[in-house]
Amino acid sequence: MSVLPPEDAAARRLRPAIVCYPVEGLQPPDMAMLEAARGDLHLVSSTLVPPREAASFEVKAGQFFRIVCPEGPQVGDLNLWNAADLGERFFSGKTRALHATHVGVGDRLWSSLPHLRPMATITHDTLGWYGWDEDGGGVHDVIGTRCDPYTNRLLSGSDYHHCCHSNLTRALAAARGLSWREAELHVHDVLNVFMCTGFTRDTHQYFMKASPVRAGDFLEFFAEIDLLGALSACPGGDCGSTHSSDTAACHPLRVDVFEAAGNALNGWSSPKRSAHQSEA
Repeated sequence: MSVLPPEDAAARRLRPAIVCYPVEGLQPPDMAMLEAARGDLHLVSSTLVPPREAASFEVKAGQFFRIVCPEGPQVGDLNLWNAADLGERFFSGKTRALHATHVGVGDRLWSSLPHLRPMATITHDTLGWYGWDEDGGGVHDVIGTRCDPYTNRLLSGSDYHHCCHSNLTRALAAARGLSWREAELHVHDVLNVFMCTGFTRDTHQYFMKASPVRAGDFLEFFAEIDLLGALSACPGGDCGSTHSSDTAACHPLRVDVFEAAGNALNGWSSPKRSAHQSEA
């Protein structure tokens, strides 16, 4: 049943839009220092993520890490945890609220409550040229949750074991010696690295389109705290038409960890957890 608009409908729609979380009061990252530091980086480790699988990696506070596309177009789903405390993990919702639906250079990945501090800062993005396309799509979103076997079962009636949720669970379980069920409880909403997404203009549904990523592209971060990460090479490949698929063309991803040379980070210190005092 349709609902007739009230007489003042137009006036109600014209009320101004207000940014929910103005960030002018936040201490910004020292991008000049980080840019200088990343000018002389030395490779510490590389982790290859096979197609339709996930792998874990560790990064120490003060190191840089890159998610690299080494071959063909491929999307990745990223989880991050405090390496010493799985209870502190990436908070995609708050990252979205503080920055935007899609993140880029200078944006930070924030941790879950009650910790709420920067886990990593984006320092370079070879897809930074993409911006917003005519469909309203952009890259590196924090709106999608990750493909998972439960939603796949709901929509298709079948089971699929290489969804990003399952991949991330297996990677975390192996990294920390956890059971599947123990690890699954720590897997969380992701940063969709290289994924091109937006909302349709008519129905406002979440959409995906073929990623613009190509071999050699990378997204680079500065680790603000000691991190444990897990990255899944999505079974949708470039997510141009499907995900959770054994037929989509899929490629590996790679995580490279770097150390800055000399005293490039003099004066920098790892951010502390939120100073808010609990009522309990």
